[in-house]
Amino acid sequence: MDDKRQASSTNSVLEPEDSMTDTISFKLNGKPVRLKVDGDRPLLWVLRTDLGLTGTKYGCGEGHCGSCTVLLNQRATRSCLLKVRDVKDKEVVTIEGLAKNGKLHPLQKAFMEHDGLQCGYCTPGMILTAVSLLKFNPQPTEQQINQGMEQNFCRCGAQVRIVQAIQTAAAEMKGSQ
Repeated sequence: MDDKRQASSTNSVLEPEDSMTDTISFKLNGKPVRLKVDGDRPLLWVLRTDLGLTGTKYGCGEGHCGSCTVLLNQRATRSCLLKVRDVKDKEVVTIEGLAKNGKLHPLQKAFMEHDGLQCGYCTPGMILTAVSLLKFNPQPTEQQINQGMEQNFCRCGAQVRIVQAIQTAAAEMKGSQ
């Protein structure tokens, strides 16, 4: 009888783990990815811990600060709130995937030229939010930039330089994304 209980308890321990594992396929930084993970895990932690992509930052964990922003099908999205199962068959871009063939994206260059960062912690989320903004509004006004970026927080006070960097990148890109 004890052997049956032990076997039964062993099986009941394994089955829930198996049922918690999902196979998630998606495109990450231009490459196909297939993972066996708990689909309820936040994308942020899958990117950072499972895939080693630490450019996406943990800030508030509640979607308020923007440090964890990634692009999901070209739209700025908070990865701390997004379950990894929700990226199935979609395209995710992190800051690590923005440069192409060793050439920085115009926003990355503009942030450097305008010193649009100090500590740099918010910078990946700022840049990816700006990429999404310019994708859907290639020539925004200063007011539209401020509105589009208002949910990304920079505690260092680089806001004016960040807006200037976005304006410079928009002019360079001229809507040719």
